[in-house]
Order: sequence, then structure tokens, then C-alpha cells
Amino acid sequence: MDHWRGKWALITGASAGIGWALAEQLAAGGTHLVLTARRKARLDELAAKLSQQHSVRVETFAANLGEPGAPNAILAYTQGKGIAVDLLVNNAGFGAHGEFHQLTLARQLEMVQVNVNAVVHLTHLFLPPMIERRSGDILIVASTAGFQGVPYIATYAATKGFDLLFAEGLAEEVRKHGVRVCALCPGSTATEFHEVAKQTAQGSRIKESAEKVARVGLEALARGKSYVISGGHNYISTHLQRLVPRRFVNRAAGKIFAPK
Repeated sequence: MDHWRGKWALITGASAGIGWALAEQLAAGGTHLVLTARRKARLDELAAKLSQQHSVRVETFAANLGEPGAPNAILAYTQGKGIAVDLLVNNAGFGAHGEFHQLTLARQLEMVQVNVNAVVHLTHLFLPPMIERRSGDILIVASTAGFQGVPYIATYAATKGFDLLFAEGLAEEVRKHGVRVCALCPGSTATEFHEVAKQTAQGSRIKESAEKVARVGLEALARGKSYVISGGHNYISTHLQRLVPRRFVNRAAGKIFAPK
């Protein structure tokens, strides 16, 4: 994590789970942080802890990425503080579990806004200065769900498929400018995700810790990888499905994720 020592990282969705773990690990490596999420109190709690433990600067900015204007507000905040972001972590995201036609349209569209639109928007805002400096990194938190269609979390899986392909394509595009992009693809992780998604069927019973997933993502980004799957079990199961018909994979996923 020393690669970002003395530099600034912006982490979205930093108030819990993988975002919280990413902030802890970067701060331990001497990285200054801008933390953003909806819950201001949680951000301030984390900021006080990290600045005291690791003697780094930590700024917090409450923002709801479900609102289209949030990315511009985040950029304006960093500019107002005179902060040049060297590492952008697009971590914020959520899912919704259930039959698509029974889930509210507003919730589905908000998911697309946070998981896709905000990722594109923030990347488009913070990438140009990185290209000018010929230095910078972008970590996009996707999911193993992004490698196939997943019944009962169909919209979520589709958004994460976008994040994965967006990161891989962009990684090759900006490599010549000295900028690295990596998609972090966790499987089932011990976070608030399932509770927020109201997901009674959680797929794999093997859950990794948020700390493990965060470490895997940062190490892969530092090594210049365009994507990484966290966990050997997740890696094997994700790539084995390429050997069987897609219809079979979708049906198997449907049985696993069907509401109980």
C-alpha cells in the first residue's frame, strides 16, 4: 500500500464494508483520503479514527450518488480543498433481490444511477487530470455477478457486468498515459450488502472478509492488472462457467438465488 503514500485517494461508499476496509488499508500505508457516502456521521467516525492512528489527512463529504448532480459536487469539493486525486475508488453500489417485475422501478433506476452512471461520471471528471500528470489509478468495484446473467438480481448483475467491461476497456485505453485501471470482482462478502438488498438467498456460503477483498483489489491495481477476482473459490467457479452453455449457467444461478 506504500505506492500511494503521501498521495490523495477518493473513495465512494466509504461508510461501510469494502469501502471502509479500503480506507483503513490506504491510510495505514500513508495515503491521504477523501471519503464520501450518504452517512456523514459514519464518515466522520472513520475519519477521526484514521487520522489519529495513521497521521494522515482525511476529508469527508456527504453525497448521495443516486442524485445525478453528486459527482460534480464531489469534484467541486476536492477542487475547493486544493486536492489532486491520485487514486479514484468507485466503490459505492447496491443491489436489490427479488423478481424484477415486483421490485419498484424507482429502486432499479437508482441502482443503475449509482452502479453505472455515477461510475462513468466520476471517472470522466477525475481521469483527465491524471492523464495530464501521466500518473493515476482508478479502482472500480465490480462483482463476480458481472460475469453472467443472474436471475433475481438481474439489474444488479447487469450493472456489475458494465463496470467490469468498462474497467477492462478503459485500462487498455489509458495505459499509454501512465494511468492504471482495475476492476475488483468480489464474490459473497461479509458486508451490509445482503441486508440492503433484502437478499434471503445469498448464493455461495463462503464469504470473504471486506479486509481481504480490499487488499486483493489494491494489490492487483498496484501490479497493473485490469481485473481481479477475489478468492480462489470464486476464481475457479467464475471461469468454469465459461465451459458450459450460458443457458445452463443462468438456470443454475436461478435455483441458487430464488427467494426462499
